[in-house]
Amino acid sequence: MMQNPMQNTKIQNPKPAGEPQVKGPEMNDRDRLNDILATEKYLTDGLNVAVREASHDALHRDLMTVLTETHQAARDIYNLMFQYGWYSLEAEQQQKLDQTHQQFQGYSSQFPYPQPLQ
Repeated sequence: MMQNPMQNTKIQNPKPAGEPQVKGPEMNDRDRLNDILATEKYLTDGLNVAVREASHDALHRDLMTVLTETHQAARDIYNLMFQYGWYSLEAEQQQKLDQTHQQFQGYSSQFPYPQPLQ
């Protein structure tokens, strides 16, 4: 059986030349950024709840500002990690993407509001 060439394809930049293959117990830049990214993700999860439940308008606006800044910080860390080859993605087959798009496109007929023309 022939495998699809896109199957299990990683999308990743090359890692820095000086990065050791085997890592010791000490934290390096990659570990620190990974920890910061995990913290930013944790913060955005909590802030999403706080924004939804804020009953005071001024508090809601302030929380939205912090939430937006936190999401941007997470994106910046992700971009930096990807740039250094420390964050990789799995490529998906176009056929699977098309099937999923078609599946969710069908759900749009269930929305309670009119759909814009495409």
